[in-house]
Amino acid sequence: MANPPTQSRSPDRPIAPHVRPLRTLRGLLLIATAVCVGLAPGAIAHAAPTPQEIETQMDKQWEQLEPTIEEYNKVHSQLLVNRKKSDELKRKIQPLALQVDMALGRVGELASRYYRSGPSSTLNALLASGDPMMLTDQLTLLDRLAREEQQQITEVVAARDKFNAEKAKLDGLIAQQTKQDTELAGKRKQIDGEIKRLEQLRQAAYGSSTAGGALRKGPCPATYIGGPAGTAVKTACAQIGKPYVWASNGPNSFDCSGLTQFAWGKAGVSLTHHTGKQWTEGKVIPRAQARPGDLVFFYGDLHHMGMYVGNGLMVHAPRTGDFVKMSSIDVMPVVGFRRPG
Repeated sequence: MANPPTQSRSPDRPIAPHVRPLRTLRGLLLIATAVCVGLAPGAIAHAAPTPQEIETQMDKQWEQLEPTIEEYNKVHSQLLVNRKKSDELKRKIQPLALQVDMALGRVGELASRYYRSGPSSTLNALLASGDPMMLTDQLTLLDRLAREEQQQITEVVAARDKFNAEKAKLDGLIAQQTKQDTELAGKRKQIDGEIKRLEQLRQAAYGSSTAGGALRKGPCPATYIGGPAGTAVKTACAQIGKPYVWASNGPNSFDCSGLTQFAWGKAGVSLTHHTGKQWTEGKVIPRAQARPGDLVFFYGDLHHMGMYVGNGLMVHAPRTGDFVKMSSIDVMPVVGFRRPG
């Protein structure tokens, strides 16, 4: 039997009211099904990052943070030095100011005495004494004393003005650096926020805010060289296990330049708490001639450093959440070596 003819619908013919809800409902059901499938737990789930992936991520983020930390160390170190210089100048200026005041007082007394006596008194003294030579000698002596007082005042005032000029320049620099120091300190919240986020990543990876969930140590070489370098190496190795804290230079926590400053300080060598400055405070040493105690620097902007202890190893304070420890110097791009002292 032939099939009944199919009725065609004109494109302009509206859908019957009883058909539209059915089709609309069917479409919604299909969309809802697709959404449910898309949200199903295994449908688009991604594998959780491995601890190594998290460490790599933290390494990249720390490379961005550490230059800011070292810039803070630089400005803060300069500020401390300039404040010390300012205090020294103040101590020098105070006695100079006192000398000026005393000299001015003596000259004022001479001037006052001459004003009170006046020319007529001088003439009366001359007539009363009857000895012109004695009066001349007295006037000459008085004039000489006045000139000596004036010379002394001139020299003291010149010295005072010199120190005041130096202090004015220094105070201007201190004001500028104090502003920079405040601005950099304002970045603490940003840095600390990033550090907190990195620690949360570690917590998720290891169940601990420390790298790997355990303290990673390594013994320093058993044989030390003598002299200040040997003292610096022993000191650095003794800090293994202490936590990294940015802008810290001991004795309970360190950042990278704070550790080397502390270690060499125990050997009687003063270093600035800044990687870039320590780069200029030592003698250039080729890698082939590096020996324990030398400073090793990394990255083009010198934002990280450690103390070489021999055998291709260094002691350094890596980053937040980690500890002072032994590492190969080849874990980061080496820029060069410097020898303090």
